[in-house]
Amino acid sequence: MTATIGVPPVVVAPRPQRRKFREHLTPRQMWGNAIVYAVLVVIGILYIYPFLIEIFTSFKTEADATANAISLVPPTWSTAAYQQLFVNSAFPTWFGNSVIVTVFVTAGRVFFDSIAGYALARLQFRGRGVIFAGLIAIMAVPSVVLLIPKFLVLNTIGLYNSYPGMILPLLVDAAGVFIMKNFFESIPASVEEQARIDGAGTFRTFWSVVLPMARPALVTIFILSFQGSWNELAQFIISANDPNLTTLTKGVASLASGQLGQANRYPLKLGAALIMTIPVAVLFFVFQRKIMNTSDGAVKE
Repeated sequence: MTATIGVPPVVVAPRPQRRKFREHLTPRQMWGNAIVYAVLVVIGILYIYPFLIEIFTSFKTEADATANAISLVPPTWSTAAYQQLFVNSAFPTWFGNSVIVTVFVTAGRVFFDSIAGYALARLQFRGRGVIFAGLIAIMAVPSVVLLIPKFLVLNTIGLYNSYPGMILPLLVDAAGVFIMKNFFESIPASVEEQARIDGAGTFRTFWSVVLPMARPALVTIFILSFQGSWNELAQFIISANDPNLTTLTKGVASLASGQLGQANRYPLKLGAALIMTIPVAVLFFVFQRKIMNTSDGAVKE
């Protein structure tokens, strides 16, 4: 006779219902939150509204933009401003020059800032403290003070009115070196010691081991470098006056002086500014969650 052993049924406790957050708030707290949200909405509108004006005004006619410059809905939709920018102006040349300069400057800053930051963070050499102090001093100097010396140097060595003269002074950024140095110092030294035990040299350790772990800082430098070089104006003013080397910032700024005709030219100016804004906005939207995400690449010792 076989005995059957019964398995006791598993009793599943009912899931406790979550109380609504509102039950924990007093009427005074609810009114306080409502006021805070209302203030935030107003602040958000104040920031967004000028950008919306830029978008919709670029699709207005010259007469409509003059009659009501801050209205959002154009009475008559028109793409005349964009047609004039791309067909009857040097806007494509400006855009191409900005792309060339931005690509080289961004790549150069990511590489040289990371290599200089690693040297200051890990390598022991005489004068390292003095170099770092000089780096901090450069960050404290207003950039406008250095414009005349930069112009004299570029003119003396024959780089005025050339792509190298526009690019080389921007290849290294003191703030970028500072950011990379601080990030490399947060990476445990034990990782590099293991690589050296395996026979890796200094540059191999930096390139294959440490640099991939610094991806959050690299993304931050990439975005800041792209934005800074794309929106740079002062350096391009002192490094070139050739119309064929005009960048977007110089070209859009020149529109205010009536280069492409008289009248206010609101649709034309705001259309150019909108196109200039798109690459940086897309870049921030794509990489916004990767900017200095310190949890990425973390190592447990």
